[in-house]
Amino acid sequence: MNSTPLWLSALADAAQVMPVPPPMRPPAQGGRESAVLILFGETERGPDLLLIQRNDGLRRHAGQPAFPGGRIELTDPSPEAAALREAEEETGAVPTGIDVVGRLPELYLSFSDFRVAPILGWWREPSEVRAADTGEVAAVSRVPVADLADPANRVKVRYGGGPMWGPGFRVDNMLVWGFTGAIIDSLLTLGGWELPWRDAALTDVFEATPQGLRPVG
Repeated sequence: MNSTPLWLSALADAAQVMPVPPPMRPPAQGGRESAVLILFGETERGPDLLLIQRNDGLRRHAGQPAFPGGRIELTDPSPEAAALREAEEETGAVPTGIDVVGRLPELYLSFSDFRVAPILGWWREPSEVRAADTGEVAAVSRVPVADLADPANRVKVRYGGGPMWGPGFRVDNMLVWGFTGAIIDSLLTLGGWELPWRDAALTDVFEATPQGLRPVG
């Protein structure tokens, strides 16, 4: 049996109390309940994360990379069950090969009014994955943590031309940013994987617009 590695158990403990930025703190009431699966596996290159890229043309988060996940249905007994169900529907990942190891603090997406339960999982028995729900998902990737931590792949994303910015990652022909990028950035820090950013003059900056991301400068 491929038991949960010590590094992931330690990460799960630390992630339970990770700080939540004010814009991502859920309101006292309201919001649609949802869950995402933050699924760690391991290959010859070390730990990796399962990410999807959403189809263009969707009403929400079109074309964006994300963790598998979606709305919690009445038939889901828990957020953990919802996250596993969504991952299977979107990527074909077999739930019986996945161990739930923890839950991060609830986060809020004001743009879509979703309260999100981020579920941390260990891919004990990896299965083949693909874009199983082609109406929602354009591509599925297992992205090595080493690539996410590489300073050459890290970018900054500015929101709406204002002073607020967030981290981004250019990996596997995707530009990961926004909600997903913020979680990955926190996990890199908590897991001890974070490396110093490149010099500011060498770090690419993008601006988030209603039409998507555009390079700045």
